[in-house]
Amino acid sequence: METALLHLKWLPNLYHRCSPFVTGPRQETGTVYELRTYEIKPAKSKELLELLHKNINIRLAHSEMIGFWTAEFGSMNKAVHIWKYDNFAHRAAVRKALAGDKEWQETLSAALPLLDKQHMEIAYLVPWCQLGNPPKQGVYELVTYQMKPGGPALWGKSFKATIDAHISKDYAKLIGAFHTEFGLLNTVHVLWWYEDPDKRAAGRHFAHEDARVVAAVRESVQFLESQQNLLLIPAPFSPLK
Repeated sequence: METALLHLKWLPNLYHRCSPFVTGPRQETGTVYELRTYEIKPAKSKELLELLHKNINIRLAHSEMIGFWTAEFGSMNKAVHIWKYDNFAHRAAVRKALAGDKEWQETLSAALPLLDKQHMEIAYLVPWCQLGNPPKQGVYELVTYQMKPGGPALWGKSFKATIDAHISKDYAKLIGAFHTEFGLLNTVHVLWWYEDPDKRAAGRHFAHEDARVVAAVRESVQFLESQQNLLLIPAPFSPLK
């Protein structure tokens, strides 16, 4: 019995030492991010953007939008937008208010026939990342990594080393790295900013010839299941340009 109690007293210290990626600022602050992806019916993208451009302020009165983008490369007829909430209670309150907002419900009624599918994930910023701001208007790349089961405690250190290696080259600016809490688990979305697509291409070639980047990628790829890249163009009404 005494041995069991000693083990129980020892476990909290082990937990705090071994799980820095799991118990980081995302839980302490409570801030959550909702990543929404719309698959738009062919030839309806312009109509959807015009509708939202006209009415998005109705939605923004309820909560903060980080950005809204349409896919240029990597997919077609797709829009991605990210919303920020203080916590889950905040999101629930916003959703309730939106349900009672007649103007927004009218906008939704007009928008839904333009969509094929909607996909939603709830995510945290990884503990070592703060939400960034671009220096000027540009393009964005959303890189989605499906990692092996085990969570950041398994692959977090190697993944961070890879991101740090790319940041050190200064050819791209990290906007955010998000780890899913609801949706497809063990998914990390990394949002990068570039001045333009050609600068992105040149930077990628440069990084692939850099020994530090290559070594970091080789280390982290053992934890990777799949990867998808989207080049995104900010909508006229997107806060992140």
